[in-house]
Amino acid sequence: MFLEWIYPLVKYFTPLNVFRYLTFRSAYAAVTALLLAFLFGPKVIEKLREIKFGQSIRADGPQSHIAKTGTPTMGGVLILLAVSAAVVLWVDLHSVYTWVCILSMLGFGAIGFADDYLKIKKRNSDGLSAKAKLVFQFLVAAVAVLILYVSRTPDTTKLYLPFFKNAVVDMGVFWIPVAIVYVVAWSNAVNLTDGLDGLATGLVIMAIIAFAFLAYVSGRPDWAEYLGIPFIRGTGELSVFTMALLGACVGFLWFNSHPAEVFMGDVGSLSLGGVLAVLALIVKKEVLFFIIGGVFVLEEASVIIQVMYFKFTKGKRVFKMAPLHHHFELSGWKETKVVARFWILGGLFAIIALSTLKIQ
Repeated sequence: MFLEWIYPLVKYFTPLNVFRYLTFRSAYAAVTALLLAFLFGPKVIEKLREIKFGQSIRADGPQSHIAKTGTPTMGGVLILLAVSAAVVLWVDLHSVYTWVCILSMLGFGAIGFADDYLKIKKRNSDGLSAKAKLVFQFLVAAVAVLILYVSRTPDTTKLYLPFFKNAVVDMGVFWIPVAIVYVVAWSNAVNLTDGLDGLATGLVIMAIIAFAFLAYVSGRPDWAEYLGIPFIRGTGELSVFTMALLGACVGFLWFNSHPAEVFMGDVGSLSLGGVLAVLALIVKKEVLFFIIGGVFVLEEASVIIQVMYFKFTKGKRVFKMAPLHHHFELSGWKETKVVARFWILGGLFAIIALSTLKIQ
């Protein structure tokens, strides 16, 4: 919005030329979202307490979590509002990719909101049925993917692998169902990871930093050529979106760190996972995201392994509890230690992923 309103005035006041620079707008989108989260965080938490939107704890979960019962949840609304406001102010409003990301984030956020609301209404950890949640997730993912397909570039349906400069295959129209499943899977992976104070938020921050860099370099023909990655015209504008997302998550972490004053709930975790997957699709880093989000992969894989092994062996378990973070809690690690060590792994995965850009 600022770009539309202020930049035309540059002919009268040349310093306003700074508004055309992505780096400037990205930085201030992050600052704006961060300040909004700081300013409205206490008010949102107070309102959630007032209407008694408290967290219900799993009966079969670690006993140390019982004390968290009643902690305000649905704090992810704060992230969504801060990001949306900051992006509208600082982004080029003609950017299709940005609108796809915003709509995806809000769409998955709406599903999470409904799920959280039903959990609160029922006063237990059951919200939407698994079937209903998946149906809505597939619908939102399908809309996002179809928009990307309709407005596709020559690289949209191509699959790139780390260590390879050129695409390994062009999936054509088959890219659509694969991309839809991909987005839904990542949305649920982040959702499963959101089980300890600050865990998912910190890991998402690591991933966002990586995607902010990838969006910027993918939208610059000179940088893209130097790094040997596909140049995707228009993705540079996603730097503004990713930095706004970064600022909002850092602001939310202020309140979500141990001991958490608020949880993001499904409204936050589903939306963050979904939008990160959409970002990966846009910048053609679908496979690289498996490295960037390595901890999310481990968390989701632990649940799949636990369920399959439990059914196959008729009652035996691989882990003391799934997702994986609960296994380490029940193994004697304090919650803060699990979170810190998972954050370290998340940062390591992000660094390794970015290092592959020049090893090809």
